[in-house]
Amino acid sequence: MTDANPFAIWARDFLAWGHVETGLSPATLEAYARDLRQMADDLNAHGVKHPNKVSMQHLADHLQRLHRERGLDTSTVTRHLATIRVFFRWLHAERRITRDPARLLERPHRWKKLPGTLTPGQMRKLVEAPTSEHSKLWMRDRAMLEAMYAAGLRASEVGTLKVNDFNETLASVMVLGKGNRQRMVPLGTPAVNAILKYLKECRPGLARFPDRRDKFRLFLSFSGKPLERVAVWQLVRKYAAIARVHGVHPHKLRHSFATHLLGGGADLRVVQELLGHSDINTTQVYTHVDRSELHKVIFKFHPREGGAALRSTPSRKKSRGV
Repeated sequence: MTDANPFAIWARDFLAWGHVETGLSPATLEAYARDLRQMADDLNAHGVKHPNKVSMQHLADHLQRLHRERGLDTSTVTRHLATIRVFFRWLHAERRITRDPARLLERPHRWKKLPGTLTPGQMRKLVEAPTSEHSKLWMRDRAMLEAMYAAGLRASEVGTLKVNDFNETLASVMVLGKGNRQRMVPLGTPAVNAILKYLKECRPGLARFPDRRDKFRLFLSFSGKPLERVAVWQLVRKYAAIARVHGVHPHKLRHSFATHLLGGGADLRVVQELLGHSDINTTQVYTHVDRSELHKVIFKFHPREGGAALRSTPSRKKSRGV
């Protein structure tokens, strides 16, 4: 999609409005831009060259192609739909189009997909993977991984953490999450020790620009700039490969954080607060039970397995009759 394309011009105006008028976060604007670019490229490829020529059927077909041809799951297609809806609603409000083709689009059914998690053993291998033989900045990487797992951090939250957000006395970290919502999350001893070591022995050498605002960020790159989300992804994948733990991405550490807390008996409302979820239904997905645990429960308690429940039940005299 070239800059001269009507889709590109109107999308640029829409994104500017989102930034200036509504204060959307950079991450949201980036997602909007990506979704709109994919929509424009797809519609152009199918003969629709201008936003005012788009029909509801064009958009429905585009969403179907995202799902069937590109293999995007329903939750991702739902996000694309949300972007399309707000874009065309804005175009209609601005009177650039006479009708809103996205207004009646039905929302794809979102099935509850259980988040992938790592076992505690896999998490230990991952957070302990950074060593001096793998990187000069291994202390930073170890502190970052420990913090992500200990506090359930999103990749985008890692780069925004400031030095003062870490409180050694309270063994906690203050996190600025989605919607500018703050949450204070306690940290365990391994995370606290890793961060302290990084602050003392590694970070001073990275903070080379005393006049930069970035100097207050907790996790810095080799050039002294805050770690960006892409760099966090790359580091997580790097150490996952070293630890020989497959299919790992930053959000899987967050999933593991929540799942392990609930598996250990934590209250769902507490986990909701720690994750920074505004809706407890978002947290509810983590209440799934490990299938291996289900087998253990059946073996231990089901009478036909000769479990403890049967052995501990007082014997009763047989009742007469049928």
